[in-house]
Amino acid sequence: MRKYIDIHPGDHTLFKQQVCQASVNEGTGVILDGNGFASPHCINSTRSYDFIAGLQSAGECSNDLDQLYPFYETQRDWLLGFLSYDLKNQLEDLSSNNPDRIEMPEMLFFRPRYLFLFDGQFWKVGYLDEYDTEASVKEYIDDFKSINIAEGELGEVKLNHQLSHKEYLEAIEKVLWHIQRGDIYELNYCMEFFIQDIDLTPQCVYHRLKAISPTPFASFIKHHDKYLMGASPERYIKKEDQRLISQPIKGTSPRDKNPFIDKANKQYLCNSEKEQAENIMITDLVRNDLSRVAQRGSVQVDELCGIYSFKQVHQMISTVSAQLKPGLNWMDAIKSSFPMGSMTGAPKISAMQLIEKYERSRRGVYSGAVGYITPEGDFDFNVVIRSILYNQKKQCASFMVGGAITNQSDPQKEYDECLLKASAIMKVFNIER
Repeated sequence: MRKYIDIHPGDHTLFKQQVCQASVNEGTGVILDGNGFASPHCINSTRSYDFIAGLQSAGECSNDLDQLYPFYETQRDWLLGFLSYDLKNQLEDLSSNNPDRIEMPEMLFFRPRYLFLFDGQFWKVGYLDEYDTEASVKEYIDDFKSINIAEGELGEVKLNHQLSHKEYLEAIEKVLWHIQRGDIYELNYCMEFFIQDIDLTPQCVYHRLKAISPTPFASFIKHHDKYLMGASPERYIKKEDQRLISQPIKGTSPRDKNPFIDKANKQYLCNSEKEQAENIMITDLVRNDLSRVAQRGSVQVDELCGIYSFKQVHQMISTVSAQLKPGLNWMDAIKSSFPMGSMTGAPKISAMQLIEKYERSRRGVYSGAVGYITPEGDFDFNVVIRSILYNQKKQCASFMVGGAITNQSDPQKEYDECLLKASAIMKVFNIER
């Protein structure tokens, strides 16, 4: 049975870093950080907690999506974990045959022995009374005070491209050909960058990424020798009681230190017919996905093509909500909508088939989702973008970037947008664009 105690760490930022450092010493850990984006009028305002972390597995379910709901039923407790993009193969008649450098599981959810919750003001820790007492938990947390926050130095880094500039442009031309003949309307095409023979201190990379690019859906995963360090601005889907909320992102423009240029970039995004068309197509796809599990007439677009500003980019974000049909559960909502439309395209199945054909790398956790499930069956998941994956044993780091390709796309401009999206990660590694 899970019990809770209140704690008072004082310095919230330092304590978050200490929790992250502690997670590295556990076999499994997941951290979700809203970075204080929970103020009114913000896309994260519906989140109940600004920070959630689970350390040390007290039971887990991996790889088989059909086993996740039965696992939840036996636990009826908090579960933290991730869904990889390649779970599409369990949901549809699809396959993934491209190379995978990181080799994370296709899915992992675990029941944390220690659960840290912060609502922006107050902290509490959940523990399992079959493992711990209140006294032993306080002793465990007291040990955090002796944790030295690691500092990892990054030397010269050689960035490898799975796809050359020329090959990218050729691939986009092929995608445009499929659009022009009516196979698809939109496709999210991604490419991989990777670094070999690199010895990272993952928690330091994560803190640096968050400092460069604070976002409302940051995440850190430690699973044995594999890591994810993410600075995602995008929510995939949230369930609260019977209400479902999805917030797809499509449309990007750069930030600028000059306030006049920055305002012009934001206004360009707001007025761009191309960016609006991309966003509206995916919003319609999300509406269709949710309608499969929604009460009749409950699917609505709460906001269409809203503009939100982050440290690195301006983004166009829509919000779609629905009421889940009586008799359906949280797993039905995920199965009806995964993978998220913003990372696939429309029609979804055809887009995923062409993604497999024209991309050069297996996406794995990238364009999947990281999040939590509560004992009541509520959940919140991000979209894994703007994220670094790391295989410590192979000493290989990888990140992917992509964008929506429509009939109005210019291949070179799409390439430039990919580099813009990669800019925060390149800054982490001291790489000049």
